[in-house]
Amino acid sequence: MRALLTRALLFWVLLLPAARPAHASELLILQSNHSPACAEVQRGLHARYRGSERTVVLSDYVEVDVARLVKEERPRLVLTLGDRALTEAKHLQEVPVVALLALSLQGRRRGGQLGGITMLPPPEQYLNLFAALGTADVGVLYDPAHTGGYLKRVAHEARAYGVNLVAEPVSDPREIQGKLARLKGKVQALWLLPDPTVVTSVNSEALLLFAMNQNLPLVAFSSHYLDKGAAIALDLDYYDLGQQAAELVVSLLKSGSSHKVPVLDPRKSLPRANERVLRKLRLPSARDDR
Repeated sequence: MRALLTRALLFWVLLLPAARPAHASELLILQSNHSPACAEVQRGLHARYRGSERTVVLSDYVEVDVARLVKEERPRLVLTLGDRALTEAKHLQEVPVVALLALSLQGRRRGGQLGGITMLPPPEQYLNLFAALGTADVGVLYDPAHTGGYLKRVAHEARAYGVNLVAEPVSDPREIQGKLARLKGKVQALWLLPDPTVVTSVNSEALLLFAMNQNLPLVAFSSHYLDKGAAIALDLDYYDLGQQAAELVVSLLKSGSSHKVPVLDPRKSLPRANERVLRKLRLPSARDDR
């Protein structure tokens, strides 16, 4: 009798892998942390995406073996939120990766296995802002490997807006002070891009201090910098970003494309203003939708 029970148990154990569905979830979401931005993106995502999913928040664990997780879960698509999540997923080969909220996505080649939505809105949204402020000469520091492609797009359109881009390439964060010195007296505004080489805690303070000492408006990519002295920021609309991501995910799942994930601009941004700084610099007020 014991031998019969053992054989029966073994029979059912052997059946379990075969009975497992081909994909436990269509979408595996790797989330770097519990930030408000991630929460708002998730809210927008769920307004448009109704498929099966599993979310893993990396900050909840000491270590996550993402490659093993993907092999076990067998999702059709991986969605990453944040730079840490993208770092963990960027070497995956067996599944397409859609990245959001990641500075390191800026320099990715378009049309590969890994794509997503960047943190930079279409150039005309910034150019309209510079034109409204009346700042013709705009200084910007950038790493060609990360934001060089985006700045080429901006430069191509800038003349139509009466804007002259004074761009200084940076390949090492330690070059920032020297590059800022080259902008002194040549620009009417300073533009802070979400470039991982430029945006470090030390360099962000140096950029803000330079703008303050030179009486220049600093235009940033996040309202996080307004309290630190930036004049204007173009915040991403994280809820709409989640909806846009959902539309991309649904499109990829329907097409069955496994190696062609586009790199897209976020379609909507929200201008935020530090009115105190604008008044001090005697610049026109910008629209603030808060």
